[in-house]
Amino acid sequence: VQLQASGGGLVQAGGSLRLSCAASGRTFSSYSLGWFRQAPGKEREFVAAIRWSSGTTYYADSVKGRFTISRDNAKNTMYLQMNSLKPEDTAVYYCAAKDAPLRGYEYDYWGQGTQVTVSS
Repeated sequence: VQLQASGGGLVQAGGSLRLSCAASGRTFSSYSLGWFRQAPGKEREFVAAIRWSSGTTYYADSVKGRFTISRDNAKNTMYLQMNSLKPEDTAVYYCAAKDAPLRGYEYDYWGQGTQVTVSS
């Protein structure tokens, strides 16, 4: 499984960005994909996840109502639409995949990160 994240950048507080994660190497019908982030000096934290087959999603409380995770089956691409961005959203964002249910289980595959910087 190969995952390629893109779409990061610099944005002012209150702005929006959309991250993309291009997935390849497998048929993802039994997979769950997710977004994680890691800010400087902090541990990596879960952001959002989506079940590839059903589109079922779940979010960290810190982003609920502001971020939307989605996927395009035809393009094998996952997205993270981030609205109402805050300086505390600044981090390197990673996409990940696992051949497992949406909740629980560790992620097995990781993409490279994409930097998101939110200025105040």
